[in-house]
Amino acid sequence: DLALESNPSDHPRASTIFLSKSQTDVREKRKSNHINHVSPGQLTKKYSSCSTIFIDDSTVSQPNLRSTIKCVTLAIFYHIKNRDSDRSLDIFDEKSHPLTREEVPDDYYKHDPDHKHIYRFVRTLFSAAQLTAECAIVTLVYLERLLTYAEIDICPSNWKRIVLGAILLASKVWEDQAVWNVDYCQILKDITVEDMNEMERHFLELLQFNINVPASVYAKYYFDLRSLADDNNLSFLLEPLSKERAQKLEAISRLCEDKYKDLSKAAMRRSFSADNLVGIRRSNAILS
Repeated sequence: DLALESNPSDHPRASTIFLSKSQTDVREKRKSNHINHVSPGQLTKKYSSCSTIFIDDSTVSQPNLRSTIKCVTLAIFYHIKNRDSDRSLDIFDEKSHPLTREEVPDDYYKHDPDHKHIYRFVRTLFSAAQLTAECAIVTLVYLERLLTYAEIDICPSNWKRIVLGAILLASKVWEDQAVWNVDYCQILKDITVEDMNEMERHFLELLQFNINVPASVYAKYYFDLRSLADDNNLSFLLEPLSKERAQKLEAISRLCEDKYKDLSKAAMRRSFSADNLVGIRRSNAILS
C-alpha cells in the first residue's frame, strides 16, 4: 500500500514526477530573473472586462488538444532533461530498434532533444491517428508508470520508442476507434508490425498489465499539466464568450442544477424513511 501511494500513476495523492522535475528549472529561472532584475515584460494574458468575458475552452473532461500536447511534451522534456541516470532496456533503444532507415549517429545518446522536437514527434502521431487530448494525458500516465515499475529512465536513446509505446497503448485502451499497430506503420513508414507488436508486449509486461487509470489520477495529471503550463508561460487558449456559448452554458447549468435538486430530494426522502424506521423500532421496543 505504501508503494502504491508513492506512485503518482496509481494514487491520486502522490505528486506527479514531471511536475517535481520541472521545479528545479522553474526556481532557477525565477532566481535568475530576480538577481538580474528582469521584468516579466508586457502582459499577453487576456482579462475579462465589463464588455467582454474571456473563457478557457479547456476543461478536465474536454481538454484543448493543442495545449494539452504542448504540456505533455514539455513534461517529457523535463523527464529527459532532469533524469537521474540513463537506465534503459534494449527493446526501447533506438540504436537496436531504429524507427527510420536513416543511420542512427554513434553519439545519439549524448544529445537531449529540445521541447520543439518532442512536440513535433508527438503532434505528428496524434494528427495522423486523429487521437484526442484525453489520450495524451493517459499517455503521460502510462509513461510515468513504466518508468516507476520498470525502474528505468527516459533519455535521448529511448525517448521516441517509450513515447510511441505509451501512445500505442493509450490509443487502444482509451479511444473509441482503436488505432491498430499496422496503422502506426503507415505513419512511421520504416517500422515493422512485428517490432510494434514486440514493443507493445514488453510495455504491457513492464506495466504488469495495469492499464487502469482512475478518474482521480487522470484529474490530478490534468491539473498538474496546467500548473506546468503556468510555470512555463504556456497559456491555454482564451476565447471571448459568445452569445451562443453563453446560452449553452446556461442550459447545461440548469440541467445540472435540476439533477442535483432531484438527488437532494431523493436523499432527504431516504433519510426521512430511515428516521421513521428507527422511531418505529424504538416504539416497538418500548411496547415489548
